Amino acid sequence: MSREWTTEDLQEWNQRIVELVQKFGLDPYSQEFEVCDYEQMLSYMVYSGMPSHYPHWSYGKGFEKLKTLYDYGLSGLPYEMVINSNPSIAYLMRDNSLALQVLTIAHVYAHNDFFKNNFTFRTTQTEYTIETFKAHANRVRHYIEDPSIGLEKVERVLDAAHALSLQCRRNLSIKKETEKEQKERKIDESRPRHDPHHAIHRRVEHVEPDLTKVPPYPEEDILLFVRDHNPHLAEWEKDLLTIVHEQAQYFIPQMETKIMNEGWASFWHKRILESLELPQNLHMEFIVRHTQVLCPTPGGLNPYHVGMKIWEDIEERWDKGRFGPEYDLCTASERSDWNIKTMQGRNKIFVVREVERDTSFLRRFLTEDLVRELKLFEYQTRGNDKVISRVADEENWRSIKDTLIQNVGTGTIPVIKVEDADYNSERTLYLKHAHDGRDLQLEYAEKTLQYLRQLWGHEVVLNTTVNGKETLLCVSENQLVFKPVQ
Repeated sequence: MSREWTTEDLQEWNQRIVELVQKFGLDPYSQEFEVCDYEQMLSYMVYSGMPSHYPHWSYGKGFEKLKTLYDYGLSGLPYEMVINSNPSIAYLMRDNSLALQVLTIAHVYAHNDFFKNNFTFRTTQTEYTIETFKAHANRVRHYIEDPSIGLEKVERVLDAAHALSLQCRRNLSIKKETEKEQKERKIDESRPRHDPHHAIHRRVEHVEPDLTKVPPYPEEDILLFVRDHNPHLAEWEKDLLTIVHEQAQYFIPQMETKIMNEGWASFWHKRILESLELPQNLHMEFIVRHTQVLCPTPGGLNPYHVGMKIWEDIEERWDKGRFGPEYDLCTASERSDWNIKTMQGRNKIFVVREVERDTSFLRRFLTEDLVRELKLFEYQTRGNDKVISRVADEENWRSIKDTLIQNVGTGTIPVIKVEDADYNSERTLYLKHAHDGRDLQLEYAEKTLQYLRQLWGHEVVLNTTVNGKETLLCVSENQLVFKPVQ
């Protein structure tokens, strides 16, 4: 263990931080810490922080890649990792200095508070997180050890499931209807609405809905759809699809709140450490470490930096009353001097922490002034060069903001839904891509569709747009064929 600190030191600082966490009104789960070395941290990184995880070749590959980059000084390690569970578990690097451990502990409690209170995490059943991942690992190992199944068959299914795992619902706070409920909704929608003026209007004939079509409405959860509608899958194969889907659903909220969550943790670790009255040597190192965490990324986006600036701006604006119709009608000079001292900032950030996700957070609170202060811009790739295409001037700042919103969270993952499980009455699986102006990367689309065909057992067709033209990508016998839509 580092000579600079002992376990007792960490316990003492942790207690002081907990008192400030309670004073500031944060509401985290109970927190547990584990001190680990760099190899253990690498292992936790490839397993997304979980102490137990099912085996797969990709995790071993990820570990060797991270270890090689770290050993050659090409990559560092995170200061901490924290798990969304109850109690929450966080890992501290043994080689970190005392100042860095104190900063990390404060950072962890803010993450923990965010996990517990943000609405996107309410479906994750945190009291069962560790047990669920352990159960998944045990079931996969059981299939691997089964002589009738074995490693090769298990990994073949997992390879396909991993490729499709994020083709699922993104807003888990909306209850998913069962197939029976969807059919009932179809029947209800087909009934003519009540018309108080029916005597003078043309009579609307009732058309019976097609209840034989599967699915009744487009389906986002592709792995679950294949599991439930391919009768040729063995029970162990269905179970593997369930495991991969459930673990993807656990991580979706973290993907959807990356900027909010990291900004929230940075916002609070700064305030907590400023209130701790650190000794001079620890305070100086804290300033350096905090600056490193918040340092803007050249040519990229640092979620810690962007998130924290927005949280600070929300608190300041609501403290000064810089919102509402009266403020909106002010001139620029009046706005710069506006301060009616409403002091609602602290209450406002707690409300925002609970009810927003990154897309809505940026849409509502990334202002024109912040876009300029953060020096956000757009660039395009031309050959081997990257060329700035938009800067944050009066004409383009909204476009830059819209582009950022489109590319946060799961926004970079195409929305693809199952439209028909028996297309052309040939058991062909027909899917449709919700094209948003961004074409699919065809090399990835081809490989993913091949994996889907493997799981479905029949031809797979994807309706998408390629170079401005509506196109069908058809995969049969592992060959990709492009067909124009008739």
